[in-house]
Amino acid sequence: MKLFGTDGIRGKVGEYPLTPDMISHIGDCVALFLTKKKSPVQTIPVHIFVGRDTRISGKKILDDLRVGLGGWVHIMDAGILPTPAIAFLNRRSADDAGIMITASHNPYYDNGIKFFDENGFKFSLQEEAEIEALIAKFTPRYFESPDKTNWMESDYFEYLEDVYVDFLIDSCPFQKDPSNLKIVVDCANGATFRVAPKLFKRFRMTPVLINIHPNGKNINENCGSEHPQGLIQKVLEEKADAGFALDGDGDRLVAVDETGTVLTGDQIIASLALDVKYRGKLKPPTVVTTVMSNMGLRMVLAKNSITHVEADVGDRNVVMAMRKAGALLGGEDSGHIIFLDQHTTGDGLFTMLRLMAVMANCNKKLSELRAETRVFPQILLNVPVTSKPALETVAPISTAITAVEQALKGEGRVLVRYSGTQPLCRVMVEGVSDDAIRPYAHQIAATIEKELG
Repeated sequence: MKLFGTDGIRGKVGEYPLTPDMISHIGDCVALFLTKKKSPVQTIPVHIFVGRDTRISGKKILDDLRVGLGGWVHIMDAGILPTPAIAFLNRRSADDAGIMITASHNPYYDNGIKFFDENGFKFSLQEEAEIEALIAKFTPRYFESPDKTNWMESDYFEYLEDVYVDFLIDSCPFQKDPSNLKIVVDCANGATFRVAPKLFKRFRMTPVLINIHPNGKNINENCGSEHPQGLIQKVLEEKADAGFALDGDGDRLVAVDETGTVLTGDQIIASLALDVKYRGKLKPPTVVTTVMSNMGLRMVLAKNSITHVEADVGDRNVVMAMRKAGALLGGEDSGHIIFLDQHTTGDGLFTMLRLMAVMANCNKKLSELRAETRVFPQILLNVPVTSKPALETVAPISTAITAVEQALKGEGRVLVRYSGTQPLCRVMVEGVSDDAIRPYAHQIAATIEKELG
């Protein structure tokens, strides 16, 4: 069974693969992989940063991982920190790997394990495949309790928080004082609940902070980036300039303007790209997003002579394409946004500061920044399929897609692809109006259902 999904290992706690024995086995095989990677003779100690979000299961998973890791490596317990903080701290310290225990925006009863290499990037597909091969090759072993000397305890938690906050502050290009901005921040009862208040205190700001009281079970519960309704209401109540919602592990951002309107990730990317371009820092003038990015983003980038590069869905794919193209800015419509010249992964707090800097420096409302990028309607349909042949080899489907593309006459686009994790074919049609494109999407979907359903 394949363990790694699009973002590490994830599942329901207590069920495979997140059972105590399996977690320890994963830790053992990860330690073996890292040890062999560092030194074939296995005499040089391996060092790992480990962090977690606020889920009630996080500490138990950490303890189970220790059983597998403890005899092989030196472990730094970073406590509760956002995922991007682990990536940053690992890169800064040049440790051999970073591990984050989180299920991101999922409910509390899920959890997962993400891995970062010595440079702060997520493990490659090849590295994940090598670890899976070790897990399949070796049977789980019985381990004694880990050696305490290999474990650095919680005295460092506050220091690591401060180091991460320093990084965020030093990386943000505020040219004007942002303290006059009134903002609301939703921490999703997740991993940012301590560092966000610290960050704003350093800026002499007193934002309205909501969902900063985690109890182990309320992470992402009707709050955060997946549920912005409460943030919208608070922005309107407070007459705030903007609202920002993070997800449970703090690597993505949703923004709400002063009218209560949610910005798309594409609109955030466009605003940041234009700002960096006009400050002469977008070199090369290239932005990477996924195939799902809206036509509106593509148009505003083209209008401003910014090259757009498409990547497959997934923030790791975006980062890979950015590195290949030499691009410093990229992201997904979901709110994962990466500034590769300063960071190796999406960071909700980092993105929030950059967006606030644009507002403060340009003296613009968030609604004005939103208006710079028109969002074209998209119809998205999921069609159950029993097989996944190459779409171009199924003549009726290929013909249906071509017919719709011709009917759009250059004023829209079609994207049809299989889900990577489910027996589904995803149909997306984009155009100038919802009513105009809906029949086209259903036309393609009906053909797929007939041929593959």
